[in-house]
Amino acid sequence: MSIIVNSVSYSHTDRTLLFHDIAFSINKGDKVALVGNNGVGKSTLLQIAAGVLAPTTGQVISPAKPWYVPQHLGQYDEMTIAQALGVDLILAALKAITEGSVDIQHFNELNDDWEIEGKLHSALAEWHLEHLSPSQRLHELSGGEKTKVFLAGITLHDPEIILLDEPSNHLDTVSRDQLYRLISNSRATMLVVSHDRALLNLLPVTLELSAGGVEIYGGNFDFYRAQKVLKLNALEGDLHEQTKTMKQSQAKAREVTEKRQRMESRGKAEGKSGSLPRIIAGGLKSQAQGSTAKALNAQNEKLDHISDTIRQIRSQIQQYQVLKIDITSSGMHEGKVLVDAREITYGFDNHPLWDALTFQIRSGDRMHIKGANGAGKTTLLKIIAGVLPPTDGRLERANFNYLYLDQDYTMLDTEKSVFEQVQHFNSRQLQEHELRSLLIYAQFDNNAWNKKSDVLSGGEKMKLALCCLSVSDHAPDMLILDEPTNNLDIKSLEVLTAAVKDFEGTLLVISHDEYFVKEVAVDKITELKKYNKL
Repeated sequence: MSIIVNSVSYSHTDRTLLFHDIAFSINKGDKVALVGNNGVGKSTLLQIAAGVLAPTTGQVISPAKPWYVPQHLGQYDEMTIAQALGVDLILAALKAITEGSVDIQHFNELNDDWEIEGKLHSALAEWHLEHLSPSQRLHELSGGEKTKVFLAGITLHDPEIILLDEPSNHLDTVSRDQLYRLISNSRATMLVVSHDRALLNLLPVTLELSAGGVEIYGGNFDFYRAQKVLKLNALEGDLHEQTKTMKQSQAKAREVTEKRQRMESRGKAEGKSGSLPRIIAGGLKSQAQGSTAKALNAQNEKLDHISDTIRQIRSQIQQYQVLKIDITSSGMHEGKVLVDAREITYGFDNHPLWDALTFQIRSGDRMHIKGANGAGKTTLLKIIAGVLPPTDGRLERANFNYLYLDQDYTMLDTEKSVFEQVQHFNSRQLQEHELRSLLIYAQFDNNAWNKKSDVLSGGEKMKLALCCLSVSDHAPDMLILDEPTNNLDIKSLEVLTAAVKDFEGTLLVISHDEYFVKEVAVDKITELKKYNKL
């Protein structure tokens, strides 16, 4: 075995239990995906496996120290690149020796790794980071560059075990493809947390972490999703059968009640007529009441049991079903020219961000804007939206409404609570109970209604944003998405994908998630190429 997770539990500092008695093992050379809803503890479990966090109980056993690529990189901002890659002391020892030191401690630290500078440069160059200095602080780098620094550590250290936490976040398409090749070609044991479904399909085993523990699926993400669909179908079939049984039991209970009423009425009639002695009539009445009461109690107990079963099945179905929240489009007729761009560029001091672009966007188009990190994709969105003018070229815009969703869902006011957010957007004048019903449907229980949006997870922010859109009567002509899938778990991704796929207006999307782009059925591509002066 390469990794053994033995009865691991973890509680937060406030003693809130995150997960309990988790146990699984990964064989040497296996490549395993770890999936689950936001907040279930995937990143925490990965940090425990990496030795960054200590479990509350249990242990993780591995034959070698894993190389860990973290998700949230801000906590490393004060580190230098050399520190992040764990070679700062070796580089310092080499520098001291080359400057004439004969201190044995420096030679022990170097451990005959005389080529460390060359290996470090090669590892960084492999990820196109050769322009960076080992002494640079991570806070000077972009999100994609930070991730690539940690990925360069795989080349540098050639670890036996690799732990990756959302490694494709912030990577452009070229770097994602490089990451996919690394995963496919590596012989290391891997445990990967990711929402990137193209990446997940490279991993032949899937572990699902939930409140109930860990469930193993012997296949990649597509296999895992197919198994979830089969489970959903089975649950819906079970619900149908239980509902049918409930109706039959309710009919039986009515029949028993009606029988009892008929017998009581007959007993009263016979008592009044004197056809039976009063004592015999009373005894028969009591006997009939006792018999029907037992039968009725049995039916009620059966009904209670069936009701509990139906509630449990519906709860499980809710976990498997994809939430449907509609984004209503304006219904603008297809084919109307919304944007006509001719040789447009944008830049500073005669330094354009990209080569001149010519394109049209018509009502009903579903366009994917592609380009490397730093190519100016977000700037182009702002030009299309009319927020910025191009610095060169000609742009004509029709009058249209648009909705802009970015990866941080900045349309939400961080000072407003969940309920205040939907109230703010409620231009349809829905009643308060309707807003509350919508939030419950979107899986915000009443304990979440007073939360400020800045404490919500990425998936929760996305669902709240969609709720806000669904209660607004300002239906957009164009939906603009700027890397909307970052920081979402698989279930939240499916919710967003379903909403965008069903949107009938014009779609403009920036995303390095090719799986998402394919799912929402884009039909046009505009690619930005960084400007290079010849």
